Amino acid sequence: MSAVHTVLFKSQALFLRLTFALICIAALGAVLATALSAAGVWPWLTLQAGLDGTYYPQAGMVAQITLTALVLMLAFFLPANGRMLALENSHRKFSVQMEDVARAYHTAHAGDRKGLFTARSEFDAVKERLAFMRNHPDLGDLEPEVLELAAQMSQVSQDLASTYSDANVDRARTFLKQRQQELDAFQARLEDAKMVMHELRQWTRDVEIEESLAKSHLGRLREELFELLPELSAQLQGPPDGTDPETGSVVAMKPPRRAD
Repeated sequence: MSAVHTVLFKSQALFLRLTFALICIAALGAVLATALSAAGVWPWLTLQAGLDGTYYPQAGMVAQITLTALVLMLAFFLPANGRMLALENSHRKFSVQMEDVARAYHTAHAGDRKGLFTARSEFDAVKERLAFMRNHPDLGDLEPEVLELAAQMSQVSQDLASTYSDANVDRARTFLKQRQQELDAFQARLEDAKMVMHELRQWTRDVEIEESLAKSHLGRLREELFELLPELSAQLQGPPDGTDPETGSVVAMKPPRRAD
């Protein structure tokens, strides 16, 4: 998409330059022809024109002078458009150069993060980075000024590259990965603890329910026993003389059984 845009922009710029050149040539020719016609060297433009049946023999001259004035106005107007086009071209070239500088700086900064540059002095550091970028296969088509500017920028950001070097970044990633693994293990243990807690709570609830049922059964048995005890007491209690309360006869008492 960017290539198509570049081709269209170049075609537009070429067409504008061609149009400007043609208008300038036409203006110069029109002025020269009008001047020669005014001096009597060159004949005026012949044009048969009229209005309401009346013909004007000077219509050709008027049309030639008007056309010459129009072309001159266009010729004086086009330089402003040319300056605008030059400004757009310079802006586009500046953008392209900044993109190249950013690309070169990114390559140099990546090499600095890997620890490829060991020079301490500023001059040697810039020189070392400049040689690295000149030998890089992706930066061979860039201009020397762009590479020099990128090398200076990389030398200025040397402290930043040493702080965020690949070794430090890998160490930080390893530490974070270990922390993440510990957190995952803790989450797994926490889930197990939640399951055990849920099981114990359910077990406690079941035991309480069974205990409540057992107490209820025990209370019912006590009530039935309390209802049964008076009847047993009435049956066990008889007349004091040992007679049967219904027949009035004496009931023989069996001797108590000896304990073996």
